[in-house]
Amino acid sequence: MPLQFYLYLSAFLFSIGIGLALSRKNSILILAGIELILAAANLNFLAFWKHSSFLEDPSAPLFALFVIAIAASEAALGLALIIHLYRHTGSTSADSSNQLQG
Repeated sequence: MPLQFYLYLSAFLFSIGIGLALSRKNSILILAGIELILAAANLNFLAFWKHSSFLEDPSAPLFALFVIAIAASEAALGLALIIHLYRHTGSTSADSSNQLQG
């Protein structure tokens, strides 16, 4: 597939992720938006690696794997915070997160 296909798909995923992350309606949707942003960045990174002349260099897939591991740990920590927020306030709204102070 041509490079433009990957770039358009990455831009589409990134714009959906930004829309979800900035909606501030639900904490779970904010986390999903952040995950989509990271997936779009990985797709962009790997697409440029695939269409370059440095295919023997494994640094791009290793970096993408590292980003996936960081995203998984971010999702686990974020979901733990959302569960704590729900138990404390009864809502997963990001606006009620200011009640966790103190």
